[in-house]
Formats: sequence, structure tokens, C-alpha cells
Amino acid sequence: MAGARAAALEALLRVDGEEGYSNIVLDSVLKKSSLSPKDSSLATAIFYGVLERRITLDYIIGLLSKRPAGKISPTVREILRMGTYQLFFFKKIPPSAAVDESVKLTKKSGEFRASGFVNAVLRNMLRKREKICFPDAEKEPLRYRSIYYSVPEKLIKFWQECYGNKCADSILHGMFAKPDIFIRVNNTRISEQQLIKRLGDEGIGADMLPWPEHALRVKNPNMLYRSACYGEGLFHVQDISSQLCSCIIGAKAGERVFDVCAAPGGKTFTIAEQMENKGEVLSFDIHPARAEMISKGALRLGLSAVHAGVRDAADPKGEIGQADRVLCDVPCSGLGVIRRKPEIRYKFPIAIDSLPDLQYRILCRSSELVRKNGIIIYSTCTLNPDENSGVAERFSKNNMEFEPLPLLLPREISHAVKEPENQLTLMPQEHGSDGFFISAFRRR
Repeated sequence: MAGARAAALEALLRVDGEEGYSNIVLDSVLKKSSLSPKDSSLATAIFYGVLERRITLDYIIGLLSKRPAGKISPTVREILRMGTYQLFFFKKIPPSAAVDESVKLTKKSGEFRASGFVNAVLRNMLRKREKICFPDAEKEPLRYRSIYYSVPEKLIKFWQECYGNKCADSILHGMFAKPDIFIRVNNTRISEQQLIKRLGDEGIGADMLPWPEHALRVKNPNMLYRSACYGEGLFHVQDISSQLCSCIIGAKAGERVFDVCAAPGGKTFTIAEQMENKGEVLSFDIHPARAEMISKGALRLGLSAVHAGVRDAADPKGEIGQADRVLCDVPCSGLGVIRRKPEIRYKFPIAIDSLPDLQYRILCRSSELVRKNGIIIYSTCTLNPDENSGVAERFSKNNMEFEPLPLLLPREISHAVKEPENQLTLMPQEHGSDGFFISAFRRR
């Protein structure tokens, strides 16, 4: 158990140091820690729990600590957050164990002088935890929502202005829901029914979904990447929002398709599978290592139609010709995947003002690759109209050789916000997917 908490602490400190996304940091820490599956699960639960509830935890600590948060070292602050999370939100750990293990971890981390402070604060919480009160929801609605949902006030106000108070509250409430894990069946190798049986034999249950085609929801995902089915390339992990985006592009066998911002490659793979691995899918990323990741993924899945390469979508060099269809899934603020990467909420609004111009430039440069009567899809995984409909409408206004193309959607999907027929905003609380935006255009 001590090793699990130490691993969680290391990962939290690295995320705070802005070393990368939470999932990448945690995977790196767990790989070198040699923890048992049980301890890895505990480390993961504490790590994500603390990230998701940081503002709430700091509020509680502030009520019961005489020392200002700014005067607490980063290590001790994270240990206090971990202890507070275990006392208030993680019922699997006995309260006394949460306190004792936090004190031990403080000493083990070299913060010997702070061990008494950690012990005093957490034991004070233990005595007073039933008396903790949040701000008044009527008198301080914004502050109450920020502390209760652990979301910065600026982001809450931003969503309220973009989507209205009711929709913003639904987004906030949905953040506490654990996101489902979805996979895309490699239809070039196996059917949905066959894969469900194979996964069931390995103790990994899966259900079929009404949309999109060839998508499954996984019941027991812990062993997913170590399963024989994964090793045989029978599926790849991909949220249903991304799967739907890849299906909307409508690629057919024998066509030529470009995916201009492709890593890690999920949409590329779905497109190639939709084409029955017949034709050509050119998949690009600006970073060589990420382009190599796409190549390895295509090899595992047996998708010979996929060819990965290095290319800057915003400032391309060299000629690659034109394609029947182009997917332009641009870099974005990621506000639609906060359930999977909780730390994104604390980075708002870093760089958000400059992103729409970059996204528009990538979309315009990518549109040059579309043949006459060809299709281009613009998409993001964010919930920000400036990056979504704002870019799409700017492109439509300034590029008259393209016309908006109405989306052919499954009948189960309804629009969560008012938008044109060539646009779709997917909301986690409405569609069970990541927050996502899709728009389509056809070259005249």
C-alpha cells in the first residue's frame, strides 16, 4: 500500500510540474514501479481522485490548516490532498489508515519536520469532517459550483456564457461520472459478435452499441491491453465520438484519404477499416515519434492501406497531391475530455485565445488537399464555440469553393445545442461520449 501512495504522489508532482498529460505521466510511473495489480489500482484511484477534486480538497485543507497553502511545500501539499481525498471521498480506506499512511509518506519523502503538521491537520479533519460546509449556493453560486465540482470559476463562467446555465450545470455534473471505455472492432479481421465472445472468454465483457457501427463498450477494461485479442489486432481503443467522426467522413474502398493531424492514429485506423483496407490512407503528424506510433498501430491491426509520415499541417512542405476525403482533427484546448484528463480544467484559459487562428490556418491549408467534389471534415475534442463553430463558420464565409455538407447522423443522435446541419456538438452528459465537435464541407 505504501508503494501505491508513493507512486500516486510522484505522478501528481510530475503533473503539477507540467510534464505532460495525466494518463501519460501515470503510465510512466506505474511501469517503473513494479506494483501489484491491486496496488496499481489503488495508486490510479488516488491519483485521479486528487486531480479531479483538487479545488475541493484545497478548500477543506484551508478550513482546517493554520498554515497558508502558499507556505506548504509542493510535496506536503500533495500528501495533504491525498489524505483529505481518502478521508472524504475514498471509502475503501479506513480513516485511521489514511492518516497514518500519509504521515509515513511524509517522512519517506524526506519531509520529516512536516510529519507532525500533516498528522495534526488530518486528525483535525477526522474530528470535524461532518461539520465541513460549502459556500452558500444561493448567495455565492459561482464559488459554490467551483468548490463543489472542483472546476475553476473562470471555466464555469465561460461555459455559462457559451451554452447557458442549465447546460453548463449538466456539463459540471457529468464530470464526476466515470467515462466508459469503448473499442472499435477491426472489421477486416473479425465481427462484433465474434469479438464479444473472444473477449468474454478472456474475462473482458463487452456490449454492442446502437451507434456507431462496429463500436463496443467494454465492461472490464483493466486487462484490455494485455488481452490476446489486442495482441492479434482485433480492435483498437477509441471513444465513440472519434469513431462517429471517422464514420461521418464516409470513406469508401479504393479511395484516397488524408488524416492531417493523426496521432495516435485511432481515426486513421477506423477510416482504413471502413474502407475494408482497400485504398490509401495517408496519416500525418508533426512529431516523428508520434508518426512512428501510427505505423506500429497500423501494423498490429494489419492495415496495409495506412501510410504514416511526418508533416506540419499548419506549415506544410512538399507535395502530396490531393485526396477524395480529408480529416482535419486539429490541436485544441481539450475541454471535452476533462473526464479522462482532469488536469486540463486547471490550465484554462492558457493559449485558448490563439488556438482558433491556428486551427483556421490548418483547416485552410488542408482544404487545398481536397479534390473537386471531395469532402473535408473539421473536428475537435473541446467544448468551446470559438474553436468549434467559430472556426467552421469563418471557413465557410471565406472559402466559397466549399459548401456546408449536412451530416448523416444515426437516428439516436440529437443536437444538444442549436447549430447548422453540417455541424454537431457532442456533449458527455447528452451522448455518453467525450465532448466533441464535427463539421463537414464539400468542394464544389
